[in-house]
Amino acid sequence: MRDVETTIGNLIDKQGVAFIGSVDGDGFPNMKAMLPPRKREGIKTFYFTTNTSSMRVSQYRANPKACVYFCDRRFFRGVMLIGTAEVLEDSGSKEMIWREGDTMYYPEGVTDPDYCVLRFTVEKGRFYSNFKSESFEV
Repeated sequence: MRDVETTIGNLIDKQGVAFIGSVDGDGFPNMKAMLPPRKREGIKTFYFTTNTSSMRVSQYRANPKACVYFCDRRFFRGVMLIGTAEVLEDSGSKEMIWREGDTMYYPEGVTDPDYCVLRFTVEKGRFYSNFKSESFEV
């Protein structure tokens, strides 16, 4: 793949769903569909909104190992990103990705104690397209 960041960035930006993975207390993988990231820095760092009270947040606090998968169903291609997830509750992080209408999920607004940010930091990935897969480092 010639320009990994551009190719993968374009695929990610066109998806309406992200599949995130965590590890439960027994060491088993857990997957969940989420809204796409609110912000990304290249293909290295991604920011998602989520509920502080969620099972996923407690799993990331116990074990930060994580993955995120984006799938382009139309062209049957996808990318798995592997790294770590951090739970951010500081006001700067929360304000950075807050959007109008988020009170539907977090009624108390940007300071809602059940609103937090997941920062996913990528170490490596695997891209699938045209019947072949390719691993890459980030």
